[in-house]
Amino acid sequence: MDARGARESMDAAKRGVSTARKWAESSAASLERARKRLAEIREEVDRCERQAGDASKSLQEARRYLKDLERRHEVIDVDEETTQQRKKRRLSHDGGTPITPPTIPEESAEEGLVLRPSVAGVAAAARAGGSDESADLGGAGGNLQQRLMTNGHERPEGDRCPICFDPIEFPMNKHSKINVCCMKLVCNGCRLAARRRGLRGCPFCRTPFPSDDASKLAMVQRRVEKRDADAITLLGYKYFHGSLGLTKNVPRAIELWTEAAELGSLEAHRQLGAMYYTGDGVKEDKPRGIQHWQKAAMKGHVSSRHNLGIAEHKNGNHQLAVQHYMISAKMGYPKSVDGMFKEGLKEGRATKEQYAEALQGYRDAMEKMKSPQREEAKKAGI
Repeated sequence: MDARGARESMDAAKRGVSTARKWAESSAASLERARKRLAEIREEVDRCERQAGDASKSLQEARRYLKDLERRHEVIDVDEETTQQRKKRRLSHDGGTPITPPTIPEESAEEGLVLRPSVAGVAAAARAGGSDESADLGGAGGNLQQRLMTNGHERPEGDRCPICFDPIEFPMNKHSKINVCCMKLVCNGCRLAARRRGLRGCPFCRTPFPSDDASKLAMVQRRVEKRDADAITLLGYKYFHGSLGLTKNVPRAIELWTEAAELGSLEAHRQLGAMYYTGDGVKEDKPRGIQHWQKAAMKGHVSSRHNLGIAEHKNGNHQLAVQHYMISAKMGYPKSVDGMFKEGLKEGRATKEQYAEALQGYRDAMEKMKSPQREEAKKAGI
């Protein structure tokens, strides 16, 4: 190779080295920018985690505040009932001898339990008199009826899905599922949405689902230890059925439902009403059973309200029955619409206008319970 060729080769090599150096410098700059961006992303993630932690703390504080308000509300209710008790006015009611109606099924929030309590008239409780619970319910029958008709027109918060906040359709045990980790009743629409997002735990609190009966019972017991009224009610059903490895123990179930009712569980009041009225597992005490239904109805428990409508109808108090049916029908209870038709309109006890009002109220309530997700869940068989 001559000198000229050697110089050309050397120049080409220098150009190659220069190009490589520029590429390396550019790559280093890109790498540095990537490192800076990664650091920024990490800082953003840390900030989001801190915000999430603060939000979680705020949510916990809000929940504690809500529970405190609920406890205060219960205290106010107790004070009001105590005042009425001091008045010592006995329940009075129009109507003749109670007529025992046919048995009616009652859906429970627990695993589709169906009880068939017969329902006597409110007049039976009125004539019993003398008990502290009768006094607690307001003294004179007129005042009791006024309270029954003016309270409990809205469903309780426990009837709403905690995720979408819409009221759950009846029967609730068919259109939702209770999660023992947090005792939240989640509607089928939100369950389907969670499943589609790949969530395999509780849609509300994200706790993994229990793998067996023992772990499920342990979750319930932890909530019971914290005096969670819903958990205590659920544990009562487990003893009543003898499920989750527990031995069937009806007295223990009644004991738990009594505790839950004292803590404000409306479902426990409904169940105790059935047990005491029919004498199923306890000494029969019809007035006491009726009073449990009355307490639940005045706080928005729909099936208890419906039971009172049947009771009044069977005792010949048809206008009161129509009023009870009207209230529960407007909260979306289909049996009350049937009651308005069969025991009201068909028998001439209710006017066409009253039936039309109840039917329209029922339809309005049903619209509030509908959502695209819930309709998809129905089609999917959830």
